[in-house]
Parts: sequence; structure tokens; C-alpha cells
Amino acid sequence: MTRAVVVLAALLLASACRGASHGGGEESAGSPATDSQAVVGVSTAVAALHAFPQVVQAIGTVVARPGRFAELSAPAPTRVAAIYVTPGQLVAEGDSLVAFERAPFDAAARSAAAALDAAEHTHARAVRLVAAGILPQKDADQSAADLAQAEAAAVLARRAQQLATLRAPLAGVVTRMNAVLGASVDANQPLVAVTDPHALDVVFDVAPSEAAGIHVGDSVSVTSREGQGGEPLGRGVLSAVGAIVDSASRAVLVRARLAHPTRPLRIGESAFGRIETAVHPHAVTVPVEALVPAGDGYRVFVVDSAGIAHARPVTPGARGEALVEITHGLAAGETVVTTGAYGVDEGVKIVRPSP
Repeated sequence: MTRAVVVLAALLLASACRGASHGGGEESAGSPATDSQAVVGVSTAVAALHAFPQVVQAIGTVVARPGRFAELSAPAPTRVAAIYVTPGQLVAEGDSLVAFERAPFDAAARSAAAALDAAEHTHARAVRLVAAGILPQKDADQSAADLAQAEAAAVLARRAQQLATLRAPLAGVVTRMNAVLGASVDANQPLVAVTDPHALDVVFDVAPSEAAGIHVGDSVSVTSREGQGGEPLGRGVLSAVGAIVDSASRAVLVRARLAHPTRPLRIGESAFGRIETAVHPHAVTVPVEALVPAGDGYRVFVVDSAGIAHARPVTPGARGEALVEITHGLAAGETVVTTGAYGVDEGVKIVRPSP
């Protein structure tokens, strides 16, 4: 009885060992999922081929357009007698802005007119006497020079008399008022500025290396701030590209003119521009999230038909807010890891999340 029990136990043990050996063989021949670490929660995208713009991004400021901005000062040292406008006020061409004490200007104009009258009589007399042979020709020449000086002085005196009241040279908005009632002012002291609010440009600061590829006529899209959340302000073209580097900002100044702003612009407000310098007609593009820094360059993770990710060095070209051009290392139609690419390693299996 005991011998039979022992034999039965031996047979059962042998059968169990054969089953375990058979199961282990199946595990060793398992799917690639057991040989590679699986990564879940990443997204992928297919590299696309389409036209892609080359863009230079820059920050700028809204400024007055040349020829549609005026800054006025007193014609000579004087005193402010009246102020007719305030900053922000709309004015028409010819409206009075600031008045100065008129007595000195009126007196100077009368004196210049009297001197001109005397010079005219003196010159006429000298011409008659020279013609009669009484005076030499040099006296007539000198009287002619004196007459010319008197005429110039009279013109300047009349002009100063007119400028005793500063008037708006164009229709617009008073953007600055530095005059103080009763205060003394100099001829080189700016007192009031008027700007046409419908003739404003945006001036961008561009690095000299990027400015080399920018040209007058390039298109630009302008927003209130950087990124997709910025308020669109309109599209326009570049009207001027600076030929020198600004001494203060160490940048090249690029001026853009918007054809139809989406809202009234304000002088001094900041703006963000995307300047399109060229269009690549057959660019291979992927989402920006697919780029992973690798030393001094970049790489992407290409997913093969078995779902395995392979690191591949690439050369990025032009960039946009969402897409980046790949100039070398990737072909259109290949699948790359996008969201989650920073957590991917060579040879891992990509498991896409269930929808």
C-alpha cells in the first residue's frame, strides 16, 4: 500500500515538471510586447508634406507714420499766454493750440518792415546815382546786398509773428502738451505734438542676423501679444528695413504698415509680429512637440510598423507656433511620437491610448 502511494506521487511530480517546462517554452517565444518596454499615454502624428512659410518673429511698438506727425515749438524765446487744447483732444487742421505773448513778435515785425522799406529806398537811390555816374558800381552792389538781408529779416519776422499762435498743421489727436500757462519757453523746446490716428505703423526690433533675410514688401501678421492667445490686429507689409543697427536696442528697426487694422491702434502699445520671409513649397512638417533636444541638435522618435520607437537625428528648419519643418532626417508619411516624446527611449513599444 505504501509502495503504491510512493509510485503515484512520483508519476504526478514528473507530469507537473513536464507541464512547467512546456509553459516556459511558450513564454520565451512570446510577442515583442514582452521583449520591449511598453509606453502608454503618448500621441503620434504622421509627417506631412505641404507649403510652409519661413517666419521671423519680433516684438514691436506702434508709432506715428512719417509725415503724419507734427511737433511744434515757439518761434523764439517767449512766454506762454494761452493754451487751447489738452492731450487726447481731436483737432482739425488750422485749429489753435498754444498762444504766446504777441507784443515782442508784433514789434519785431514792424521793425523789420521799416528796415526793409529803408533798404528799398537806399537801393533805388544808389541805382540812380550809379546810372548818373555820381557813385561807383560797388555802392549799388552793397545796397543790393543790404536790401536782400532786409527782405530775409522781414520774412522771418512775419513768420515768427504768425507762429505767435501755434496751429495744428494736420488733423489728428494731441498726443503731447508740455506748455504751462505763463511759463517761459525757448525756441528749441517742443511744446505740443499732433498725430494722425489713422496713419500709424508698427516698428519691430529684429536681430541683425534675421534682418538679412527680410525685405520691403514681405507680409506680416500682427497680434497684441505672442502666441495663439494674442488678439489679431491685422495683416500688412513691410514698408522699410533699417540699414543700420540701433545704438540703444542693438537691433535693426523694421517698419510695417497695416492695411486694415481690426481695431484702432494706440501710439506706444506693444505688438507681436510674424514676418513671412519665404515659403517652402514642399516642406516635411511635424508638430513642434515631436522635437527632442539631443546634444547640440535634435531628434525625433519614428514609430515603425510594429509600433517600436526608433530615435533618429533630424535637422529642423522654419518653425511656426504648432508645426516645424524638418529639412533632413525624416520623410513624409513616417509616424513620429509627439506628446510624450521626452519620456520615450530607443526601442520601446508605443501603445496608443484607447479612444
